[in-house]
Amino acid sequence: MDARFDMFADETATRFAKRFANAALVIHQSSLPRSTQELVSLRASQINGCGWCVDMHTKDAAAAGETSVRLNLVAAWRESTVFTEAERAALALAEEGTRLADAHDGVSDETWAEVRKHYDDEGIGALVALVALINAANRLAVIVRQKGGSYEPGMFAAALD
Repeated sequence: MDARFDMFADETATRFAKRFANAALVIHQSSLPRSTQELVSLRASQINGCGWCVDMHTKDAAAAGETSVRLNLVAAWRESTVFTEAERAALALAEEGTRLADAHDGVSDETWAEVRKHYDDEGIGALVALVALINAANRLAVIVRQKGGSYEPGMFAAALD
């Protein structure tokens, strides 16, 4: 099945996509480790069932040097030993920030305290922005039925110039 809509074929959608990518660039240029960014993006995308984003963030993480063991264990990070305490805090925030409707308080105080223990203000700002941004990206891709499987790292660089 083809996507319902090509976000790069319409002028308004393309302008939005460029601005969306620029927002992502702010996060990419922050002090939040790239590996953490990809793990968080991958976990939120798994929860939201976004095949396109799972494909993208798995491939981008691998291209940046992430191991297949860690990528394969993201969905079961609580039952694995391959993530640091800081990454575990970020993954917990990603899950709770993605599943807002599942808890009346949203992100728990316990998770927030763990995030605070491992990240400075710049890292926390980037992490919160990343969780919001990846959830928005997941919704965009799911709405237009953008399927996973065809993404290649760097494929949008020219389109977003």
